[in-house]
Amino acid sequence: MKKYLAEMVGTMVLVLVGCGSAIFAGNAAGAVSAGVGTLGVALAFGLAVVAMAYTIGGISGCHINPAITLGVWLSGRMTGKDAGMYMLFQVIGAIIGSAILWLLVAVGTHNGPTATGCNSYADGMMLQAFIAEAVFTFIFVLVVLGTTDAKKGAGNLAGLAIGLTLVIVHIVCIPITGTSVNPARSIGPALFEGGAALSQLWLFIVAPLVGAAVSALVWNAIGSSRK
Repeated sequence: MKKYLAEMVGTMVLVLVGCGSAIFAGNAAGAVSAGVGTLGVALAFGLAVVAMAYTIGGISGCHINPAITLGVWLSGRMTGKDAGMYMLFQVIGAIIGSAILWLLVAVGTHNGPTATGCNSYADGMMLQAFIAEAVFTFIFVLVVLGTTDAKKGAGNLAGLAIGLTLVIVHIVCIPITGTSVNPARSIGPALFEGGAALSQLWLFIVAPLVGAAVSALVWNAIGSSRK
């Protein structure tokens, strides 16, 4: 249960910091404004992962992302039961984080382009969004699997490598979808946004899981100890 609670807390923090940066400071950076722009939001997501990796990594491995959990399970590093429970608690954590952000907006104001941090894509851009989410999740999860490998991994530097990878993924993908690469991170905000965010939510669940599955297959092929 400690592992599951750690995943819940970690995912909550990721949503609070990452989506919160988009909500309250996601507008274009200016000389005297509070905006941080695309780069600032990307750093917020990535640094949140770094912080949580060194906080709960020793407890749960700090997946805080169902796509990562799927990749780890398909790589044979965890049981199906644990994988299912990880995903459940990750979604719960994302909903809690989104609820806190919703409350902050409800009782005050916000300066960003979104009130919930939900993911979305423009009309007619579904294929572009699906490809982007699948490909960038593939890259992200592949880095996770490689840097955390027991024999070939990066050891204590894994958390930093993973967080920085999330930063570069966000820099490219934010203009396309707002960047999910994490179904839990998308589910929480979409529940509070409703409307189009909910109707598009399937893509931000399916595409990252597809990308994660492919990354597990690739890592099993290139990183396996078996010849």
